[in-house]
Amino acid sequence: MIKKLMLAVATLVASMGFAFAQVDVNKADAAALDSVKGVGPAMSKAIIDERTKAGPFKDWSDFQKRVKGVADKRATQLSKAGLQVNGQSKDGAPMAAAPAEKAAKPAKSSAKPADMKAKPADTKAKPEAAKSAT
Repeated sequence: MIKKLMLAVATLVASMGFAFAQVDVNKADAAALDSVKGVGPAMSKAIIDERTKAGPFKDWSDFQKRVKGVADKRATQLSKAGLQVNGQSKDGAPMAAAPAEKAAKPAKSSAKPADMKAKPADTKAKPEAAKSAT
């Protein structure tokens, strides 16, 4: 029972790594393409067939022209999921570093309490200035 539980946890951790991995359509095999959310076996086969027939994809517009069923909206979704063409994400799609930006936000919010601590010091100075003026 414990072995099954440990295997399930290990599988979950391994699959989480695939969720954020960047996959280049010009280098990936069918399994790597299938790991991208929104790419199934049929699309991965179409990508590999087109890549074999006409060579590597030059950019996202070339990819969209050659792979049936990939319009701007779907290309943006695939790019957000980690699909790349020649190491480039689709314009308008955030890079995979977006979680790092979210991690930076708490650092900014931690600076706010320091500012709040400074304000009471300023308010103490004002009454003292008022006392000395009278």
